[in-house]
Amino acid sequence: MVGLKKEIRIGMVGYKFMGKAHSHAYRDAPFFFKLGLNPVRQAICGRNEDGVREAAEQYGWNSYETDWRELIARDDIDLIDIVTPNNNHAEIAITAAEAGKHVFCEKPLAMTLEESKRMLEAVEKNNVIHMVNYNYRFSPAVQYAKKLIDEGRIGKIFHIRANYLQDWIMNPDFPLVWRLEKSVSGSGSHGDLAAHLIDLARFLVGEFDEVSGMLETFIKERPAVEDSSGLSGVASTTDFRKVEVDDASIFLAKFKNGALGTFEATRFAGGNRNANKFEINGEKGSIKWNAENLNELDVYFASDEEGLQGFRKINCTEESHPYANAYWPAAHIIGYEHTFINLIVELMKGLERGESTSPNFVDGYINQAIMEAVEKSSENKTWEKIDKYIEEEI
Repeated sequence: MVGLKKEIRIGMVGYKFMGKAHSHAYRDAPFFFKLGLNPVRQAICGRNEDGVREAAEQYGWNSYETDWRELIARDDIDLIDIVTPNNNHAEIAITAAEAGKHVFCEKPLAMTLEESKRMLEAVEKNNVIHMVNYNYRFSPAVQYAKKLIDEGRIGKIFHIRANYLQDWIMNPDFPLVWRLEKSVSGSGSHGDLAAHLIDLARFLVGEFDEVSGMLETFIKERPAVEDSSGLSGVASTTDFRKVEVDDASIFLAKFKNGALGTFEATRFAGGNRNANKFEINGEKGSIKWNAENLNELDVYFASDEEGLQGFRKINCTEESHPYANAYWPAAHIIGYEHTFINLIVELMKGLERGESTSPNFVDGYINQAIMEAVEKSSENKTWEKIDKYIEEEI
């Protein structure tokens, strides 16, 4: 295991959408928070030398590489951050762990449950710190919702209904970017969006017992992509290819504590740019949140006097709200990028303690098991027990 230092030297593989978000978080975490360990942007890696050189300069990295194996082999790197497409996660993470490097990986953890299991075994066998980027957990409003639930303020939970709605691929002429290629992404909206819903549900409500779901692909064929950047791409006018991932994922869930859940993830919900939201109903109250208004939490308490009952809107920017006191005065709102900063703070604290902060590869593995169970349910039109997908020793 790499010895812990006052600085943790980061080597990041990938540099586009999530590369920008992670780079910004490494830069700003020590600015807003007093950390025992500070992240150093040591080296960034990408296959396109011109692109990665430009990213290194723009994002403030000390150096760059064009081969991730050479990055891992460097003795001035302590932690490997993986922000590549999903099909690279397992090989990079396992190689990094075997080299004694700590590992921080984008979600979903892997392409398949089998891959995620091998990744978990590698980090545990090599005694390295590991974490998965489920950043929405680290919105102050979500953390405050967790606090209210843990304190029993809404009592026994009966329901969670969660949706992650986007609309960016509704045009049938939109090209087959990597998130729509099964060989690269593993799945569509299910792995990209429903994965976040599953993680938030486990964080707030508890462990899943069984699921029943369906996946659907609305547009069966799309233009090949000739050039892509982030979520967009240039479509071919002559080459069309079969779409093998889902456009929408809908499933029901039963939790081990008796709660029921309904989940919907789609990229075909017109007018919704990034509506990641949930409502949780308990015997004493309810909680609602939407990432498009991520500072706000709607809370209802049944104990309020008659005539004043109903949802109240809380702006989770007070000093008493998790993470909020590191930023600005009350009601000076923070944004999407701060969820990454807050997560990096917890990653640094975990490295300092020598512990893998949740969400870690165990969470990534369990989330992957739930996703795979939903896929099997869709294929077989059955309810699927989650425990049969998860190894007993986990």
